[in-house]
Amino acid sequence: MRANLLDLDVDGLTAWFAQQGEKPFRARQVLRWMHRFGSDDFEQMTDVAKSLRAKLAASAEIRGLVPLRDNLAGDGTRKWLLGVGHEAGGNNAVETVFIPEANRGTLCISSQVGCALECAFCSTGKQGFNRNLTTAEIIGQLWHANRMLGAVKQPGVGDSGERVISNVVLMGMGEPLANYDNVVAALKLMLDDNAYGLSRRRVTVSTAGMVPAIDRLRQDCPVALAVSLHAPTDALRDELVPLNRKYPLAELMAACRRYLELAPRDFITFEYVLLAGINDSDADARALLALTRSLPCKFNLIPFNPFPGSDFRRPAAERVRRFQEILMAADVVATVRKTRGDDIDAACGQLAGRVLDKSRRRTSAVGVPERKIVSLTQEVLS
Repeated sequence: MRANLLDLDVDGLTAWFAQQGEKPFRARQVLRWMHRFGSDDFEQMTDVAKSLRAKLAASAEIRGLVPLRDNLAGDGTRKWLLGVGHEAGGNNAVETVFIPEANRGTLCISSQVGCALECAFCSTGKQGFNRNLTTAEIIGQLWHANRMLGAVKQPGVGDSGERVISNVVLMGMGEPLANYDNVVAALKLMLDDNAYGLSRRRVTVSTAGMVPAIDRLRQDCPVALAVSLHAPTDALRDELVPLNRKYPLAELMAACRRYLELAPRDFITFEYVLLAGINDSDADARALLALTRSLPCKFNLIPFNPFPGSDFRRPAAERVRRFQEILMAADVVATVRKTRGDDIDAACGQLAGRVLDKSRRRTSAVGVPERKIVSLTQEVLS
C-alpha cells in the first residue's frame, strides 16, 4: 500500500525519506511542492531528481479528500462537504467552511467525523461519533481549500501579497483535543515555513475543556486557544457541556492560566453560545465576570443558530446587546459573532456533515428541557 504523504509532518516526512535511503532535504522539497504549491503529482516536482520522482510514484501518493459538495452562500461564505477514508463515496463526510472578510480569510476545519461530547446545542453532536480524522484528512481540508480558492503559491514566485486563507480555526466538526496526535501533526504543518507558514497567533484550536490536553498543547505546540464555555456555573455547564462533569470550571480556569504562560496571545478567547432563557440573563453575564475576573480573556458571543431537532432558541437582539454591554462595562472585550453562511447551514453550531454513528448514543432530539436548565440556573445563582 502506498504511503499518503499528506499524513506526515516535516519530522515524519524526514523519517520516511530516511527509510527510503534519501537525504533529509528531500523532505523539505516535497513538503513545499505538496503544501505551498498544492501539487499532487510527483512529475511536477522539477527540482526533485527524475529517478526519485519515479521511485515516489511507485511507493507513495498525495491523496486529498473526495469533494462531494461545494456550496456558496450569498455572503461569500463557502462550504465543502468532503468524503473521508475508504468510505469517501459512502457514509462518512466532514464539512469545511471558508469565511471571507475585508481584512482576512478564515478557514474553519474539522478534526473528527462527528463528535462524542454531546454538547446540547450542537448539530454535530446530534449525529453521533464515528472516528478521528487522520493527519492527512485534517491538513487535507486546508490543502483542498487552497487549491479551490486559487491560493496556492507558484514555483519561483515570492510570498508577496495577502494570503487568501490568513487564519485557520479548528472549530468545525469534532473536539480537536480528543484527536490530539493527529491534530498536533496538522498544526505543525500549518506553522512550518516549508508548508503553510502561518503565524501561531493566526491558528486557533477550540476545545470544550479537555484539561490534560490543554496542558500538553501548551508544551507541544502552543497556538491561540479558544474555550467553548457557554455557562458561568458548573451546574448549568454540566447540562450544556457534559465534559464539564469530568473537568469542572475551577480546573478549566486553572488550565487556561497555565496555557497563557506560553501562548502566542496574551488572552484566552471564550466562546459563549447565547441560548434564549437558558444562559443569557444579566445574572449569567455577571457570573461570567466573576468566574473570569483574574484571567485575561475576551468573549466571543454567538447567538444560537437553530437547526432541525433542537429545542433551543436564539435570544432577541436586545437581549444579546444587553449581555454584551454588561461584559464591556467591566472592561472586558466582548464581540458578537456575525452569523455567516447560515443559508447553507455553515454557521457556528450548524455543521453536521455525514456520520455513520458508532457511539450508539445518538438521540432523537438535541437539547436539555428548558424548565430543568432554568431551575438549575436559579438555584445556583440565588
